[in-house]
Amino acid sequence: MIPRTLFDADLDGFRDSVRKFLEQEAAPYHEQWEKDGQVSRELWQKAGELGFLCPTMPEEYGGVGADFRYSAVIMEEVSRAGLSGIGWTLHSDIVAPYILNHGSEEQKKQYLPKMASGEMITAIAMTEPGAGSDLQGVKTTAIKDGDHYVLNGSKTFITNGQMADLVIVVAKTDPKEGAKGISLFLVESAWEGFQKGQNLNKVGMKAQDTSELFFQDVKIPETHLLGAREGQGFFQLMQELPAERLQIGLTAIASAEAAWQWTLDYVQERKAFGKPVIKFQNTRFKMAEMKAEITAARVFTDRCLELHLEKKLDIPTAAMLKQYTTDLQCKVLDECVQLHGGYGYMWEYPIARAWADARVQRIYGGTNEIMKEIVARAF
Repeated sequence: MIPRTLFDADLDGFRDSVRKFLEQEAAPYHEQWEKDGQVSRELWQKAGELGFLCPTMPEEYGGVGADFRYSAVIMEEVSRAGLSGIGWTLHSDIVAPYILNHGSEEQKKQYLPKMASGEMITAIAMTEPGAGSDLQGVKTTAIKDGDHYVLNGSKTFITNGQMADLVIVVAKTDPKEGAKGISLFLVESAWEGFQKGQNLNKVGMKAQDTSELFFQDVKIPETHLLGAREGQGFFQLMQELPAERLQIGLTAIASAEAAWQWTLDYVQERKAFGKPVIKFQNTRFKMAEMKAEITAARVFTDRCLELHLEKKLDIPTAAMLKQYTTDLQCKVLDECVQLHGGYGYMWEYPIARAWADARVQRIYGGTNEIMKEIVARAF
């Protein structure tokens, strides 16, 4: 095995703590959360008490000032356990950095401590019914009117959408412009005119609340514009997307590693024609092929994590990582379902849930086709 040199004894201890917390506080309830369509707020609050939310935020804003490796550990353990309903990653490592990196001091003090404690759950609303990976095509508008903006439009496929208390909304402050007309706003879900639609019925990730959001003449105070001026939204999005794609890569490989181990355990126990399934050459060869591919992807992913820690992870490399790891995740999960036979298609087996959960990884964060286009443009 190739050792993961980025992680020291402190991080190994932290990983054990996260794993035990998930085993005790999440795994026993996840099946019920799948039926409910969302996890409990109590889980968020308990995670906040232990510093598992927004760990990279500075102490002055309620975090513990840890480096991104601690966030990576949390992502990996949630993914490895198949707890796809838990939306901490988006909250802690996508929304919080937008506020930390682009928000005013007032915005940081108002929201980040509540996010770190679990008192406030957050989301980011980019995708629209008619605009997915093409963010320049958003139709939602936020038009200035005196000392506030008037927000109108709709969003869909929004993770944490039902539970969110605060949403970063991507909107056009100048509808005549493309990228230059985009701005980001901090919008509280309690504001008049903000309506949450249905909790969407997805193929996988059943315990994760994913919603439609509607905005009708929502008045946004001008102090809730994210950034120093209008029109910075597209730049802000492009700046943060490499980190988001790294996070997808980290969860993809953790999921593939877990699936491989579940499958190894299964084929060693399961018998066919009087002998364990692992004794068949096809099984051994499939397991060996997957092991090699997962190991290579793990090394690539860890190198990208290292680059991110050094603030050197660029957009094309992050796009390559997202495309490669999620394609591999889906390939591995499909092979593992096959090796489980009929049981692999049964919902009570973790491999079936993980297989259903994995498919969307090639879509969100920018489709893998868009990732290839980003890489090709960098030639």
